[in-house]
Amino acid sequence: MENPEELNQLAEELSAGGGDGARDSAATARLDQWLKMLVEQGGSDLLLVENAPPCARVEGEVRKLEPASLDGAEIEAALLPALSQHALRLYRQALIADSSYRIEGLGRFRINLHRERGRAAAAIRALPAKVPALAELHLPPTVSNLAHLPRGLVLIGGPAGSGKSTTLSALIHEINLREARHIVTIEDPIEYEHLHLRSVIEQVEIGTDAPDFPTALRAALRQAPDVIVVGEMRDAETMRIAVVAAETGHLVFSTLHTTDVASTVARISDSFPVERQNAIRQELAMALAAVLTQILLPTKNGGRMPAAELLMVGYGARHHIRKNNLQYLHQEIPLSKKRGSFALEESLVTLIRKGDIEREDAQLCAIHPDDLNILLKSSATYRMEP
Repeated sequence: MENPEELNQLAEELSAGGGDGARDSAATARLDQWLKMLVEQGGSDLLLVENAPPCARVEGEVRKLEPASLDGAEIEAALLPALSQHALRLYRQALIADSSYRIEGLGRFRINLHRERGRAAAAIRALPAKVPALAELHLPPTVSNLAHLPRGLVLIGGPAGSGKSTTLSALIHEINLREARHIVTIEDPIEYEHLHLRSVIEQVEIGTDAPDFPTALRAALRQAPDVIVVGEMRDAETMRIAVVAAETGHLVFSTLHTTDVASTVARISDSFPVERQNAIRQELAMALAAVLTQILLPTKNGGRMPAAELLMVGYGARHHIRKNNLQYLHQEIPLSKKRGSFALEESLVTLIRKGDIEREDAQLCAIHPDDLNILLKSSATYRMEP
């Protein structure tokens, strides 16, 4: 459906149809069939791109679900009826939108409908019905320290598809199991649905419960929460409010599309105008409690396993952030090891020695390859601190 006028007309018709509760099962039948195949094969993502057949990502490998290739009009016809009213409006205006989608008896999914080379394309993530326990994620054990922090800003970085949202949800679940706290999550869309266990958890979905992240975050601060989750730091205003919230005693979690500790911190300050960057670095230095970054690597048995890096922020790291000497943050990791910090290379060596990943894969993703080689050559048996 390449004609913008036709797209606007269809989006208006679908929006008038009542949104999530009034979806026509016949209109979504093709999408539902693809998603059923995805789930049956144990896949994580459905990929729809013009001139390619529908594909599933299974254990990191892309597999064809059908032989015939799709075109952009087919992708739009299959996806538009499944979008929420908010997502339909966004797609009509900006040609990109995210939406949650539920199939009774099959599960929940996160839809990203966008354009590439002027044509519709989509990536759809299958969302687990159950929030995973932190121990199930095979992350280094000191990551659990993040769930015990009383206040401050915790940033989780990593490329798309690296499991950031899953780790974040597992940390919230850990708090929910252990502490009686008031938790507010702000997401677009909601990925994991939390139960009220020891904590009371409010989950705000952008487009359904609030128009945007800044508005939702300001509203959350008026609800006196102990813990705030911002699904993703997308704009400077959201970042500013989140930093202020962490400075004033809240525990704030959020994610960023970054690759290491230094780039995660830099992403915050670089999002502001040049004249504001020094001031935000001063605020961030006071508010930041920890930075976790992670990636997923293929395992020897065909699955995927996370490798991670964690910096528990102390005096030295705060000084480097204030002075914008972010290249020195990596040096603070061994100095704060007793508090739970560890380098990516340490995580990689642990996975290699456990026989989970190949050495070649570890070398490809190491941020400091020389450090990795030194650790691997060490004659002492290496073990990460518990």
